[in-house]
Formats: sequence, structure tokens, C-alpha cells
Amino acid sequence: MIAFVSGPVAALAPTTAVIQVGGVGMAVQCTPATVAGLRIGGEARLATSLVVREDSLTLYGFADDDERQVFELLQTASGVGPRLAQAMLGVHSPDALRLAVSTGDEKALTAVPGIGKKGAQKLLLELKDKLGSPLGSSGLVGAQRVASGPAPWTEQLAAALIGLGYASREAEEAVGAVTPQAEAALAETGTAPVPQLLRAALQTLNRAR
Repeated sequence: MIAFVSGPVAALAPTTAVIQVGGVGMAVQCTPATVAGLRIGGEARLATSLVVREDSLTLYGFADDDERQVFELLQTASGVGPRLAQAMLGVHSPDALRLAVSTGDEKALTAVPGIGKKGAQKLLLELKDKLGSPLGSSGLVGAQRVASGPAPWTEQLAAALIGLGYASREAEEAVGAVTPQAEAALAETGTAPVPQLLRAALQTLNRAR
């Protein structure tokens, strides 16, 4: 198992970071929030989890070991694969997920794209004795995030674009361009899908250049 990767950031995409390790570029799948914290040319250390399939080897990266542990625990629930587990961490912090599960908060789980009401109920049952309680003082942060929902999509999207190397002005313009799409998603599902919005924002930026 590859426990972590460390080295210069060679490239960034909406949900992927390429870290140079010993002359080899390691492609690591990350949440938009994790990508937003990286800079091309800067040093990075990502905790990682290697997912092995018959036809692929995929490395998932996280800001810290706690995120990785929760990512792996989430996959012990039936119907939760690595993509859905990563989507859950893209919306909620590890402690926010712990609090949601311990308090039976269906709404927090249905805020994750791909999880409906029945799926949330099933996950609450299966994960109740696996994730444990929020850790230390960070539990208060998790409580606040669950109570108020995910961080505003505009902030997540702007941070991700700036992390990809765009100027603040460009990020603001791109956020404005995809606002109608985000509002439509909010009206339909109650949540704004940041990864999809990030791809749409990048398309508008590419057309503008």
C-alpha cells in the first residue's frame, strides 16, 4: 500500500493532482477542496489510498490521515465505492460525517450527489458503529458544518480555480458564469455539485482565453 506521496506538484486538474515522486509523476484523485490547497511547483504531501481493480490501479489522495481513514471506512458500507466515498468527503469534513451519522442526520448525507433518502437511511444504519464520534475540538467545527450545510459552493469553486492557477478576478467571473447552472441544481436537488460546476467554469475560462 502507498501510504502517502510527497514531492513537487507537477500538474493540477479539477479532481486530479500529479505529484512528482522520484522522477515519476503520480496521478492522485482528490476532492476539489484538496486540489484548491495545492499549487503547481509547490511541495505537497498527500495521504493516499490505493484502490485495486482488475483493470485499473487508482490512487486517491487526502489532506491528512484522518480523511484517508474515513474514506476507507465509508467503503465498508454496501453500495459505497471509492468515488462515492470521495464525493462524501468533498461535501463534508470527516468530523461532519461522524456527527451526521451519530445523530442520524439524513439531510447531511442527501446533500452528497448520488445519495437519496433511502440510501442515506441505509448508510446511517451501516456506518453508525464504524465512524465513531467527532474527534476532539474539531467536533464543534463538524457540528457547525452539518448544521449549516456544506460551505457555500461559490467559495469552494473560487478556491479550486485559484488553486489551479487562475487569478481571483478570473475565478470570480467564472463563478458568475456558472451561477445559473448552480441555482438550477440547488432548486432541483438542494445542493450545488461543485465538481461539475468546476468543469463548466473551466470551459468558460478556456473559451475566454
